[in-house]
Amino acid sequence: MKNLIITSVMVIVLAITSFAKAQFVVTDPANLASGILNSANEIVQTSSTVSNVVKNFNEVKKVYEQGKEYYDKLKAVNNLVKDARKVQQTVLLVGDVSEMYVNNFGKMLNDPNFNAQELTAIANGYSTLLNESTELLKELKQIVTSTNLSLNDKERIEIIDRVYKEVKDYHNLVRYYTNKNISVSYLRAKKQNNTQRVLNLYGTVNQKYW
Repeated sequence: MKNLIITSVMVIVLAITSFAKAQFVVTDPANLASGILNSANEIVQTSSTVSNVVKNFNEVKKVYEQGKEYYDKLKAVNNLVKDARKVQQTVLLVGDVSEMYVNNFGKMLNDPNFNAQELTAIANGYSTLLNESTELLKELKQIVTSTNLSLNDKERIEIIDRVYKEVKDYHNLVRYYTNKNISVSYLRAKKQNNTQRVLNLYGTVNQKYW
């Protein structure tokens, strides 16, 4: 099943979706987000030691990196009308949520201030936030690609605006959640007079997410 998800992510299907008189080149970002989420859930369900957490996280990282080309291509799409741009930005926000998770949790795995139990708990928090973002992305996909005539353009635009705002809220929550976890490590390091190690790992407040 995992290989099927990875394959579907890597085969970038260029489909033209017409919405609000604009053409928007898309693949299936919902499958990409779901693939990352499924691998992230394995950390929570099967990890009991740091080595198991690292092993399972490597699978998350693999799925994300294999799909990263899609996000990079999407960022390069320009000259979209307002509503299509909102769809693009929503997808990119979900991609950024995945990136924050992959980059920062990977660093937390190398942080001696967290034990295996805490890392699993942190992973669980990320999985919850990833799940909510992924579900919203699936909803967006249904609205943009639906041929249901019961929705007019105004109703579709309203739903897209709502989904965008909700995804942005979860994006901010992931950033906040990341900041709080790093802050815990920083406070523990401060008690040990070893804050430089944390700064070297995560970067300063002006360089990273906290």
